[in-house]
Amino acid sequence: MRTSELNGAGVVVTGAGAGIGAALARGFAAAGARVVVNDIDVGAAKPVARDVGGSAVVGDMSDPEFPRQLVATSLAELGRIDLFCGNAGVFGRGGPELGDSVWDRQWQINVMAHVRSFRELLPMWEASRKGHYLMTVSATGLLSRIGDAPYATTKHAAQGLAEWLHFTYAHLGVTVQSLCPRAVVAARQPQEGGQPETSAELDVVTPENVAGCVLANLGGPFLILPHPEVADYFAFRAAQPDAWLERRSEESRRLAESELPPVD
Repeated sequence: MRTSELNGAGVVVTGAGAGIGAALARGFAAAGARVVVNDIDVGAAKPVARDVGGSAVVGDMSDPEFPRQLVATSLAELGRIDLFCGNAGVFGRGGPELGDSVWDRQWQINVMAHVRSFRELLPMWEASRKGHYLMTVSATGLLSRIGDAPYATTKHAAQGLAEWLHFTYAHLGVTVQSLCPRAVVAARQPQEGGQPETSAELDVVTPENVAGCVLANLGGPFLILPHPEVADYFAFRAAQPDAWLERRSEESRRLAESELPPVD
C-alpha cells in the first residue's frame, strides 16, 4: 500500500494513545484513512480516536487473546483491514538479573503481539492477495540497546520476525515493513533509542517526524529509517563486529559510570 492508496483504507494502529502511534493515526487519517486506535490506556486512546474521527479499542497487546479481539472488532468497524501498524512496545532497564515477569512482558508485547496479530490477518490477506503490516521495531532491532537486555533481545527477535514475514508472504501480495527510529520524543516518555557514540550526540526527533517518514516511504523499502545514519551503523556492525562490540563496550562502561538512561 502506498500513501496515495490510504484514502478510504481501513487502518489499525496499536499503542496509539501517544507518541509514534498517535502521530501515525493522525497522519493516516489526514491522508483519508479510516482509523482504529488501540491503546491500553482508555484516557489516551479516546482523545486520539476523536481527533482522527475513528474508533478506540482499549486493550493490552500482551494478552494472548486480545490481538484476536482487536482484529475482529476492527473488521466489524472498518469492513476490512488494509494496513495494520503493530506499534505497541515496552522497554525498561536491566539485564539477566531482572525477573522472568519482566522478560516475559517484553516478549509478549514486543514479539508475540506481532505473531498473534499477523496470524489473524493472514487468512483475509491471502484471500484478497493484498495486505500491509507495519512493525515498529526501532533501531534497537538493528543495533541493540545498552542497559536494557530484554528490550535489545526482543527487538532483535521482532526484526527477525519482520524479515521472515516479508520474504515468506511477499509473493502473496502481503507487504511487511520495519520501522526503525532512533530517539523519539513522546508525550509519555522518551521512546525507542539511538545509536550515537555518546548519549549527548543522540538526535531526537518528534513523533510527527517519524510519521512523516512513514508516509513518505509507505510501500517502499523494507526498512523505514527516520534517522538515515542507522543504515551506516548497521553496515559497520555487520562488516566489523569486533570493532562494533568494542565501541559498545566502551559506551556501556561510560553509561554505567554516569548512571545515564539506556542508549540504543
